[in-house]
Amino acid sequence: MDQHKESGTKKDLVLYRIENAKSDVNSAKILLDAKEYKGANNRAYYGIYHAISAIHALDERAYKRHKDALGNFNKDYVKTEIFPRSLGKRIAEAEEIRHASDYDDFYIATREEAQEQIATAEKLIELVERYAKGRLEGQ
Repeated sequence: MDQHKESGTKKDLVLYRIENAKSDVNSAKILLDAKEYKGANNRAYYGIYHAISAIHALDERAYKRHKDALGNFNKDYVKTEIFPRSLGKRIAEAEEIRHASDYDDFYIATREEAQEQIATAEKLIELVERYAKGRLEGQ
């Protein structure tokens, strides 16, 4: 049996991850419309995570743990104000809400909360896409 082999350029990987992020947000919206707020929080968070992973791909870095990916994004891109600090705070909140939605038995997710998570993901993806395209064109 052949092993699955990844191939492609750094640009391919960055753009693939951005598309994954957009797909996650689309799924979050579908779940929101279906009143599945915990699921919407989960998908919105993964939209955020995949967008951040696209940024790390620009630097040819990869992290096995979400905590490390988010922490390094915060250190390298938020604290340096490449991305707004206010967005960094919203990303941290999204991680907490996703964790509660996925693992806390009695956590009650609300429509407003899910909408906020989706808005955070959309804003981050928009900024990531603009930043990544600028960096990729500058190569």
